[in-house]
Amino acid sequence: MNPALDSFNATERRQALLDTCAKAQWPATGTDVNAHSHTFFSYNAYGYSPTHFAVLARQHGLAVAGIVDFDVLDGLEEFWEAGRLCGLKRCVSMESRVFVPEFATRVINSPGEPGIAYHMGVGFTRIIQHPLLAQMRATAAQRNRELVARVNTFTAPVTLDYDRDVVPLTPAGNATERHICEAYSKKGDAAFWQAKLGDCPADAGKLQALIRAKTMKKGGVGYVQPGQGSFPLMAEMNQFVRAAGAIPTLTWLDGTSEGEKCIEELFAVAQATGAAAINIIPDRNYTPGVKDQKLQNLYAVVALAERHDFPVIVGTEMNAPGNKFVDAFDTAELKPLVPVFLKGAHIAYAHSVLQRQSGRGYLSPWALQHFPSVAAKNDYFEKLGRELTPDREETIE
Repeated sequence: MNPALDSFNATERRQALLDTCAKAQWPATGTDVNAHSHTFFSYNAYGYSPTHFAVLARQHGLAVAGIVDFDVLDGLEEFWEAGRLCGLKRCVSMESRVFVPEFATRVINSPGEPGIAYHMGVGFTRIIQHPLLAQMRATAAQRNRELVARVNTFTAPVTLDYDRDVVPLTPAGNATERHICEAYSKKGDAAFWQAKLGDCPADAGKLQALIRAKTMKKGGVGYVQPGQGSFPLMAEMNQFVRAAGAIPTLTWLDGTSEGEKCIEELFAVAQATGAAAINIIPDRNYTPGVKDQKLQNLYAVVALAERHDFPVIVGTEMNAPGNKFVDAFDTAELKPLVPVFLKGAHIAYAHSVLQRQSGRGYLSPWALQHFPSVAAKNDYFEKLGRELTPDREETIE
C-alpha cells in the first residue's frame, strides 16, 4: 500500500489515490460493512487517512463504509471524493459527548460519568458554519491543554508542550487523549514509565493505554469529573446535526450500565430530542461461542431499534490497537443480525446521496411529506441504497 495515502499533505494523498485507482482491480462487493471508523483527523490506531480507509474498504469489498471523527468533519469532502473514485458506497459521521439531564444520576455509555453519553450525527454531506461545531472543536482543544498541564505535574521532569509535541500528531490540529498518550509514551524511557506507572508494557499501544488509564481516567491526576456544562446537551447536538442535514444518532455500549439497562427510557429521551438512528459497535457486545448477558443485550437493543424503526449503524471504531477492520459477521452470534446492519448502512448511504444531491435526505421536509410512516421511508431508502451505485450518484435529482 502506498504510504502517501496517509501523508499529512492532502495533495500527496490525492495523488496516491489516483495512482492506486489507476492500477486497482476492485473485488465484487459483499455484505460486510464498517460505517464507524475513525480517521487520523481525530485518531486512528493505524494512522489511516479518510482516503486510505476508503481504499481499504473497497479492497475488502465492503458493501458500505463510513468514517466518524470526534468533534470535527475535517475528513468529509476527502472521504466522499475518495469513495466516489473507488466506487465505494459511503457515509460520513461525527461523534462527541453530550449531557443528558434526564440521566444526570445514571451512567449511560461513558464509564463512571453519570449523565454523559457518547452521541453521533450520521450522514453529513456538507460542512456548515454553526456555533456548536466551532465550540466543540475549541472546547476539546482547551480541555486537552488543561489535561496536559495536570498530567505534567505527575510526569515531571518528563513533560509535554501541547503545541510542539501533541498538535503535530494530527493533520488539522484536532488532537485527542490518545494523541496525548502517544506523545507521552515517546518522551519517557522504559525505566521512567516502570517507576511512574508500576509497569511498562513493551507493546506501544498497551503502554499508551496504561498511561491513559493511570493518568487521564478516573482516579488519575489528569481526570476531572464532567457534568452538566462540560458538554452540549443531547438536544443541542441533535439540533445542530439536523441543521446540517444529518441524522442524530444514539450510541450503544453494551447494556450493562445503569442507564443502558433503562434503554426504553433512553430511547424515548433520545427520540424526543430528535434522534432517529442508533450506532452499535458489535465487537464489544459478544464473545465468539459464548451466549452471555451482553449478547442478550445486543439482540434486545437491535429488536428495540427495529420496533422504533431506527436504522442500526455499525462499525469497529479503529481508534485503539487491536480493533478489527471489519466485524466477523459470519460468526454464529452476528450472522442473524447482518440483514439489520446492512439495511442501516444502505439507508445511511441513500440518505447521504439524496441529501448531497438535492436536499432530500432522511429527515428532510421532502421525506416528512412523502412517506406515510417511518417504516415506509426506511424501505425506500434501503432499496435505493442497495440498488444505487457510486457511478450513478450524480444522476439522482
